[in-house]
Amino acid sequence: RFCLHLVQASLPTMATGEEIPPALQDSWGDFWLFRFFVNAAGYASIVVPGFLLIQYFKRRNYLETGRGICFPVIKSCVFGSEVKSVHQEDGSLPPRAEPTESSTARQVFKLLFCAAGLQASYLTWGVLQERVMTRTYGATETDPGEKFKDSQFLVFMNRILAFTVAGLYCALTKQPRHGAPMYKYSFASLSNILSSWCQYEALKYISFPTQVLAKASKVIPVMMMGKLVSRKSYEYWEYLTAALISVGVSMFLLSSAPNRHVSTVTTFSGIVLLAGYIIFDSFTSNWQDALFTYKMSPVQMMFGVNVFSCLFTVGSLLEQGALLESVRFMARHSEFTAHAVLLSVCSACGQLFIFYTINQFGAAVFTIIMTLRQAFAILLSCLIYGHTVTVVGGLGVAVVFMALFLRVYARSRMKKRSKKLPPGETPVQKV
Repeated sequence: RFCLHLVQASLPTMATGEEIPPALQDSWGDFWLFRFFVNAAGYASIVVPGFLLIQYFKRRNYLETGRGICFPVIKSCVFGSEVKSVHQEDGSLPPRAEPTESSTARQVFKLLFCAAGLQASYLTWGVLQERVMTRTYGATETDPGEKFKDSQFLVFMNRILAFTVAGLYCALTKQPRHGAPMYKYSFASLSNILSSWCQYEALKYISFPTQVLAKASKVIPVMMMGKLVSRKSYEYWEYLTAALISVGVSMFLLSSAPNRHVSTVTTFSGIVLLAGYIIFDSFTSNWQDALFTYKMSPVQMMFGVNVFSCLFTVGSLLEQGALLESVRFMARHSEFTAHAVLLSVCSACGQLFIFYTINQFGAAVFTIIMTLRQAFAILLSCLIYGHTVTVVGGLGVAVVFMALFLRVYARSRMKKRSKKLPPGETPVQKV
């Protein structure tokens, strides 16, 4: 808040001597780029002291010389056990359990349960996300109502519930012995909360169908990050499908509906936020992939990342004074409270359905379900919120989903081929 007043005080009023109207002050304080830097400053106020402490303990060789009641905590946070597991086939998830003596009817029921759970969780999440970020609350005949503007609070709500669910799951079920230094989760946590913030904030400037297609195109930066972070190699069909996805997304974005009236600045802001979401999300997946070389379960990963996500977001919200403002907004609008809670429940349950589906049926089946979910999400958004799609835009959507299904088919064929390779040969590593 101090930074906001400081920046506002340094605006052209210094030269003209005129006061800035309150509406202009509000619009400047709500501008996404300004909010991004304010949030980043809040995260830095936690990250920088943490980094200095980690360097201090490493320079002191605390692992050898440390003693006392704090030693186990510092050892777990800074050093860990440094014991890594054997690299697994997909590099990110433990091998799924093959069903033993399970009837076909039971497997079909499990598949329907997973598909219904994923569709219900993420379709509801998508509808609520668009409702919260694009519509007003408390509108009457005389009062237009007010919009909820703080995307970071929604990220905090999602992460606190995911942290609770993952913590309870780890406490109630047997998990592998944890070996990774806890601070390493903070990198994935930072990129994860920034990608989520960009995702929420982008809905102020673009339509939900555009955002869904942008998510589908994130395989392109994921491949680029894979080369930079993990030195991975890719097959020709992966480059082909990535190119088809980029063509389809371009067709959709460049098509224009007759009733569309969006300014160039607004469109540019939405594209920049989408690019930020894709870049941060790509880093998150590749960093988590590297962390899985330690012996851990996906739920332990979920818990570790969300611990830091809660720490960063609540710290930044408290520093800005935004936490109390958001709580007051919830008190004024009970409908928003219900939407925010349900949004968090869908997000946390969706993550558990992801782990269960991949464990039971593998990544290919999961990808097909989630691809269908994206198509249903676009259709549902157009029906509920009245988005229009032109013929060229519809063809672009079709090209994107055709490329996604082609990618799933090619990957399943490659996995079958890799199982038949001689022991001395290894297939190309893929994301």
